Amino acid sequence: MEESKSYKSFTDLDVWKKARTFKNELFQLTRSFPSSEKYRLEDQIIRSSRSIGSNIAEGYGRFTYKDQLHFCMQARGSLFETINHLIDALDCQFITEDIQRKFNDQANDLEKLLNGYIAWLKTMVSK
Repeated sequence: MEESKSYKSFTDLDVWKKARTFKNELFQLTRSFPSSEKYRLEDQIIRSSRSIGSNIAEGYGRFTYKDQLHFCMQARGSLFETINHLIDALDCQFITEDIQRKFNDQANDLEKLLNGYIAWLKTMVSK
């Protein structure tokens, strides 16, 4: 049987909070993109960044740590997809190198939190 969770909600998780901030800041960034990108790169960045927190939340709601781990790995994939989209935005000159670096730093911080959560979930799976 699974141990009881020390958090009452996924919204209590620092990793989810960081993903939420990252998503919201990216949404604001994409509003400056050309209107021709509304259903292209802008949409991709919004979708992939939303997927990070959504997967953390969905995993949290699953019954087993193994399921939670699976969804956190999906969240990690979405994080890297978002980073790639930001590189695309830089390549298209929609953002500057400074802006790309700022979001890359945020992504690195989020990755560290997510990796820590994944490592903890792995220990719970192996118990």
